[in-house]
Order: sequence, then structure tokens, then C-alpha cells
Amino acid sequence: MKKILFGIMGLLLLGMLWLAFGPAPIDPVAYNPPVSEGFVGGYTQNAGLSNVEVIALGDGMYGPEDVAVDSAGRIYGGLHDGRIIRISPDGVQEVFADTKGRPLGLHFDALGNLIVADSWKGLLSVNTAGEITVLATQSEGLPFAFTDDLDIASDGKIYFSDASSKYTQPDYVLDLLEARGHGRLLVFDPGTGETKTLLDNLYFANGIAVSRGEDFVLVNETGRYRITRYWLKGDKAGTSDIFVDNLPGFPDGVSSNRNGVFWVAMPTPRSEDVDKAHPNPFMKKILSKLPKFMQPAAVKYGLVLAFDESGNLLGSYHDIDGAPTYMVTSVEQVGDTIYLGSLEAPQIVRMKVPLK
Repeated sequence: MKKILFGIMGLLLLGMLWLAFGPAPIDPVAYNPPVSEGFVGGYTQNAGLSNVEVIALGDGMYGPEDVAVDSAGRIYGGLHDGRIIRISPDGVQEVFADTKGRPLGLHFDALGNLIVADSWKGLLSVNTAGEITVLATQSEGLPFAFTDDLDIASDGKIYFSDASSKYTQPDYVLDLLEARGHGRLLVFDPGTGETKTLLDNLYFANGIAVSRGEDFVLVNETGRYRITRYWLKGDKAGTSDIFVDNLPGFPDGVSSNRNGVFWVAMPTPRSEDVDKAHPNPFMKKILSKLPKFMQPAAVKYGLVLAFDESGNLLGSYHDIDGAPTYMVTSVEQVGDTIYLGSLEAPQIVRMKVPLK
């Protein structure tokens, strides 16, 4: 018995020494997050996501991270296994295409092609027959590692994000912990086939949305709890500033209803443990070496925000228990309805626009 106990104690000691001094998968830097104000003021918790319709997906289908709706009213969502599902108005579900990757951002262009930001495959175009064309996989010699979200301007230019040029989608927590800013805001011009980098050193570049007048584009910086604005026109063209800062959660998708409202998806509230770890690179190295089930994870919570084009909060809508709405990663408005996607849930949620 003593030998067994000594053996167990020895293994525990070796494990502790490895956690403390073994190689880590990240090279973190200290980051001092702004103090979270929590759910106060316009962010006060409520039951704004209580009256929703849940569209359950078929067996084995989950993770429609983004949602798009075509001119025939058919709903599209990119799943965890690479399939893009299509749901007809009468509820029939079918596989529209399969990227063999991880489709995230979805938007239709003026020709009816579904433009896809696939975390593994890059920026893709899927025609009405489900045939896939690769549009871009790198910018200025640096390959995409985590193509994430997109929006399309009226001139056909596709603004999109590479969340991280270092870490791939399964390791997004590592990028957030490292806090070194590997993300980029990019633009693809279908007329020339060229991709340009507009902004780099972004902290997990996520959701993308073009403003109503197409004078600026927003990019969510999930790792900084903020939304950054890049100016496309006017005296500020080519410069950037902060649109909204110190959000109460991790901003994921952002979309424009092209009528002055930006919808922001918040998959999970801020984590006190993560905020406490950020100033301490040594602690973040330890966290990065833990098994994934022991690393920081999202809590089950539903949250959607609405802002005007000046960054003023118009409303916040919550599902405090995360039942049925949780891990919201995208919000798309079509007419008087908003569609909510999720990185994890086996469903698409829709509801009437809650703004008065």
C-alpha cells in the first residue's frame, strides 16, 4: 500500500512540476483588462430572449455559428462538421454544401452566391448548385489560420476577419489567453481577385459589419471586450478607433441591418477568473497546459446587444438560464425577424425584432 501511495504522490509531484515548468503551447503577455462593470444600466439582466422560436436541427447536426437567409426565405447555417444546412420555409432540412472544413461567417452576394468564411478553408464562394470556389487563403504572404466572419459592401467588396494567424478554431482559447494580437481585418475585391490587410495586431478579430452608408466597417475584438471601427471614407479613411469598449461579455458576431442598427452576439459573459489571470503570464501558461475540459469555458447564457451607428446602446436582451437560447455567436436581421446562430447549440433561434 505504501508503495502505491508513494507512486501516486510521485506522479502528482511530476504533474505539478510539469504544469509549473514544462513547455507551454502559448507565449503569453500580461494584459490588464478594464474593470468589468457587469450587467448594469442598459445591460441590466432581463427576459428579452424569452419569447423565441427554436428551429431544432436534425440528428448529429449542431453549431450553426452564423445564419443567412436567401431571397426565397430559406435559412442556411454552417455546422461543426463542414456541412452547410438549408431549411425551407416549410421546415424541410437538407445539406446544401459541404466545405470539409468549419464554415463560420455566411453572407449572400448580389449574384446569389453564398460567401463563406471557413476557419480551415479560407474565404469561399458557394453557387446556387452548392459548388464551392476558393476566393482567398492568404493576405500579403501570411496564410489565414482562422477565417471567421464577413460582410459584403454594395460594390461587391468582401470585408472579413482572420481571427488568428497563429491558432486554429479548436484552439481559440489559447489565442485569447496569449493576448498577443494575431488577428486581422481584410478585404477581398472580386473584381481584381486581390486580398488586402486593412488592420492587423487585432485581439481575436471576429464579427464584421459594414455601416449603412458604407463609410466604416466594424470588427469585434473578442480578446479585448471591444468593437473596433475602421474608416472607409471621409477624412478618417484608412484609420481606426474604438467604437464600443469594456463590454460585459465576449463579443462574437456583429451585423448591420443597413438601417442604422448593429446587432452584437455575446456567447458568454465576462469571466472573473480569466480577467484575474490575464496580468499573470505564468498563470496563463499553466491554464494553457490543462486538459481542455479544465480550461476556461463559456457559461450557458443567452445575450444579444443592439447599438446605433454612434456606438450608443439601444438594448440588451438576455436569457439568464441559457434555456433555450445560449452561446449566441451571430445575429442577423431579415425584415422584422432576427435569427440567432450558435457555435455549440443544435438549433437556430429566431424572434421578432425586439427594438421598439
